[in-house]
Amino acid sequence: MVKDNNAAPALAEFREQDRFLPTANIARIMKRNLPRNAKISKEAKEIVQECVSEFICFVTSEASDKCQQDKRKTINGNDVLFAMEGLGFEKYVDPLKLYLGKYREKVKVEPDHRGGGGGGGAKLPEEEEEDVDDDS
Repeated sequence: MVKDNNAAPALAEFREQDRFLPTANIARIMKRNLPRNAKISKEAKEIVQECVSEFICFVTSEASDKCQQDKRKTINGNDVLFAMEGLGFEKYVDPLKLYLGKYREKVKVEPDHRGGGGGGGAKLPEEEEEDVDDDS
C-alpha cells in the first residue's frame, strides 16, 4: 500500500508537547484558585493537562461540525459557544458571551499590528500574566 503524504497524521504520531498545553500554563491557572502557600503535585498538573486537552478537542470537534454544516472553514467564537451549549455546558455560555463581547471590543480598540488581522494579540485585563513557580 502506498502512503499518502498529504493525509493527516494519526493522533499517536503527534509528539506529547504538540498534544498538550504546557504544564507551566496549567499550573498558573490552577494556582489562581488556591491559597498562596498551596502546592500542586506534578501528577495533578499532568492529569489536569490531559483533561484540558481532551476538553479542547471535544469542544473544537463540535464547533468544527457546525462550521462544516454552515459550509465555512474558520471556527469563530460563536461556534465555540454553540458547541458548549450543545455539549451540556450551557451554564458557561452567558459568561463566555460577555467575555467574547469584551474581547471583540478590545480588539477593535487595540488591533493586532503583527498582521494576519485576527486580533489574536489583544489581552483582556484578566489575561495578564502572573509569575508562577512551576516547581511546586
